[in-house]
Amino acid sequence: MRAVVQRVSRASVTVGGRVAGEIDGPGLLVLVGVTHDDTPEKAAKLAAKLWGLRILEDEKSCSDLGAPLLVVSQFTLYGDARKGRRPTWTAAAPGPMAEPLVEAVVTELRALGAKVETGVFGADMKVELVNDGPITVILEY
Repeated sequence: MRAVVQRVSRASVTVGGRVAGEIDGPGLLVLVGVTHDDTPEKAAKLAAKLWGLRILEDEKSCSDLGAPLLVVSQFTLYGDARKGRRPTWTAAAPGPMAEPLVEAVVTELRALGAKVETGVFGADMKVELVNDGPITVILEY
């Protein structure tokens, strides 16, 4: 699993002109990509890392502050553009495999006590955010 994590002061996801998920105040926007060998165990490890990641102000984590997370699936995190001008997506897991694993990250975060908002898997989403810092971290499991 691969995640791009951004510290935000606010973020939202819109699908078809309607807000699907949004967070306000300090928190994290998490873009999650899934590849072929990912497992529910990797999803649980990613969730635990996200909940405890100390990148909010004063080196605090979401667990320290009760800060919200907005989790958005993004298969393009596994795009490969090393050859030619058009990326390939062969490293990205197909939707039927990826969707339950993205949902597993969300479920595990909620079980840890997190307030989690989400996008809509497979939808054409418009993501807006105010990156605070800016701070962006890439996690891989």
